[in-house]
Amino acid sequence: MTPLPDYFCPADGTRVPGGSLNWCCPACRGPLDLDFAPTPGPLKSLGGRVNSLWRYAECLPLAAPTTSLGEGRTPLVSLTDGVAAKLDFLMPTLSFKDRGAVLMAELALRLRPRQVIADSSGNAGTAIAAYCARAALPCTVYVPEGTSSKKLEQIEAHGARLRVVEGDREAAARAAREAADEEGVFYASHVFNPYFLHGTKTYVHELWEDLGGRLPDALVVPVGNGTLLLGAALAVAELHAAGLIDRRPALYAVQAAAVAPLAHAWDQGADDLVGVTPAAPTFAEGIAIPRPPRARQILRAVRESGGAFLTVTEDQLRHAQSDLASRGLYVESTGVACWAAVRAGALPQPRPRPGEGMPAAVVPLCGAGLKTGPARA
Repeated sequence: MTPLPDYFCPADGTRVPGGSLNWCCPACRGPLDLDFAPTPGPLKSLGGRVNSLWRYAECLPLAAPTTSLGEGRTPLVSLTDGVAAKLDFLMPTLSFKDRGAVLMAELALRLRPRQVIADSSGNAGTAIAAYCARAALPCTVYVPEGTSSKKLEQIEAHGARLRVVEGDREAAARAAREAADEEGVFYASHVFNPYFLHGTKTYVHELWEDLGGRLPDALVVPVGNGTLLLGAALAVAELHAAGLIDRRPALYAVQAAAVAPLAHAWDQGADDLVGVTPAAPTFAEGIAIPRPPRARQILRAVRESGGAFLTVTEDQLRHAQSDLASRGLYVESTGVACWAAVRAGALPQPRPRPGEGMPAAVVPLCGAGLKTGPARA
């Protein structure tokens, strides 16, 4: 079996062996990155491959999956002449988090811990629970009180032990991290473990393939902990370094105005979080993260891409969900954030490319509406 690549801390350079159960930098306790720089294959090499995200095998840090549920290869559909949506709610557990969860389960299979734990506002926990069930791994998921009852039902249906933590999303994370320090525990953190990012990056590899080896001018991405945005930045860097795209799309990060610590830091011109952002109620519960651990990386990725941060109100989220449903797409209230931003005119007006069939901007629809129900005033 190919050795696992080492981890390294992007903040201080500390290295951690690839086969370790360490979930954070032992020096600063920050999230880790993976010492892995793949070269994607050309477009013509993809023909005849498996119809899942594993078709991009040379770009993934693990090979020969045994836990796959056919995740990935979600449709790309037009919303307007200049904007398309990628339907990532059409995944096995009904959210984009399957992209990273399958990598985490595959890694856990190789490390053979006595227990897998995760923390989540719902979707990541559901995905980890499902793939751990597929891999026959014991799993416990920590969630904050107030998490959607449908997501809780889904987690338990997969056989995971559920721990509902009094307090907000950060309280659930603190409880999980305390448990993660116990011996023999694998912390399947979609925030701290970089394997998750190498799963979410396949979102962009799929766009590149479906658009004939090109990418749109703008990728509009919801951001809480930033796992989809950072995965997108990884994929863009890989494709550009391999000479498979000649320009990089701008990354636009969308947050709910009610909980927008990164947008606030952006407005201040800061490289990291500024002040304290209190937790507040929002329909976009999946991105209501007051202190994302990878804040510096997220801000840098958006800045280097030439993009920006956008915020949306609760009314805009509610109306965007209703608008998408009227178009036949029933999406959870967090998953509509990017369409809410584009629909409100927060993005520079996307212009279609006549005769090319190429959208100027793509938004992800990240979770199914059945997970939360309609957002109500």
